[in-house]
Amino acid sequence: MSVTPTLLRVVTFLCLLSAVSLPAVADEEPAGDKPAKAVSFYRQVRTILQRECAGCHQPAKKGGDLLLTSFEALKQGGENGAGFVPGKPDESLIIDYISGDEPEMPLNGDPLTPQQVALIGRWIEEGAKDDTPEKVEETISADKPPVYATAPVITSLAYSPDGKLLAVSGFHEILLHDAEGGGLKRRLVGRANRIESIAFSPDGKLIGAVGGTPALFGEVQLWNTEKGELAQSITVSHDTLFGGSFSDDGKHFAFGAADNRARVIRVEDGEQIMRFDAHSDYVLDTTFSKKLDHLITVGRDMSMKLVIIENAQFVDNITSITPGALKGGLMAAQRHPAQEQVLIGGSDGQPKLYKIFRTRKRIIGDDFNHIRSYQKMPGRIYDLQFNHDGSLFVVGASTATSGSARIYKTGEYETEKINNGGSLNDTRQETTKRSSVKMLAHELKDVGGPVFAVAFRPDGKQAALGGFDGSVRLYDVETGEQVKQFIPVELTATETTAAR
Repeated sequence: MSVTPTLLRVVTFLCLLSAVSLPAVADEEPAGDKPAKAVSFYRQVRTILQRECAGCHQPAKKGGDLLLTSFEALKQGGENGAGFVPGKPDESLIIDYISGDEPEMPLNGDPLTPQQVALIGRWIEEGAKDDTPEKVEETISADKPPVYATAPVITSLAYSPDGKLLAVSGFHEILLHDAEGGGLKRRLVGRANRIESIAFSPDGKLIGAVGGTPALFGEVQLWNTEKGELAQSITVSHDTLFGGSFSDDGKHFAFGAADNRARVIRVEDGEQIMRFDAHSDYVLDTTFSKKLDHLITVGRDMSMKLVIIENAQFVDNITSITPGALKGGLMAAQRHPAQEQVLIGGSDGQPKLYKIFRTRKRIIGDDFNHIRSYQKMPGRIYDLQFNHDGSLFVVGASTATSGSARIYKTGEYETEKINNGGSLNDTRQETTKRSSVKMLAHELKDVGGPVFAVAFRPDGKQAALGGFDGSVRLYDVETGEQVKQFIPVELTATETTAAR
């Protein structure tokens, strides 16, 4: 059986988790006259609280001095008293908070459904019993940070705007390192098991991260960089989020999701201002247009789409819609820092540069927005990033068992003059001619296996990459030589049963 890069990442992720089985969740009452089983706190009530309420009531953000991440925490309650009175739902604070015409919780979120409220009420009426398995690990928090026996797979890297910090994804956390590899500065421990994407706000005051706990919830995290405090945790959907990006003015934050949607929130208050539903598979990355009025999204459905942020109106498929034009899903996208152009990469391993806005009427079979392709990489592209002025970009890719990373020269192109005249065959020849010019600047050596994350330092002098083996590697952009390699976490030796 062949092993895909995705499978490799999943297997490594599962190794970090305790052997806990997550049974199917049933939030609804049983149908017909069949007697209802006792409501399970662990399987049903806890799941509702995790998805709908725990964003504001977790160790990193203890709203109202209340935690909703365990039975004991819910029982203890917060600043207004115990969370529930066994056998008495009408006297339980949690029911007061989540019921009524305008429930107080979830704050800034959709109210719980009547079925969810009834389920929690019935659990309290039945005695509010705790059926949490004994072997379930305690909640990870800043006071109880993850302990690593092996380095975690690195899924995202991001430099701070001043170039002093390098943010690295970990298990349940973001690791802030000295950008020169001088050591760990801070650990931002959150609720989501997986951190899929990290981005600094343009002013560096916030770190935006998206991820989640697969099949349970997706989460947006906004951290105060200076204080190391969680400013906002926003639960979105019932599965993982991907491809977080800030607008250039820092006012908006966009992301994709496993529910085939892309969303934009207002950074100030976390309010969702746009939801885009035109994809037919996971949305894996997002990037804003230079004028900030459009969002570009890419996904597993082999498409790159353009949407107006103000009204979520679908404008265009930026890439060709001709069957076979794209050989697989798209996984990464970034807008050029100075142009309305976007760089993409995905399953076919070939970086491609596109115009964002159409300058010629679409006809069947065209790919008029395509500016050029670059030398193909082995495997599929997982991440890419421009340098500060867009003159270079770095790309990371993976096959099932190996990886590669390259730095390319972008080239300069007059958007209005590209593919605007001639027949389909003429424009294809024009694009092919541009694409035939070799633009490879450096093939980065000793990448250590599959590469899932890359980043350019803002001054353009250093590039970072990470991936399956859990090491961060730093490269001198001018020479392409590796200058530093380090594991971003402290490893703790574990004693195996055979060694006892």
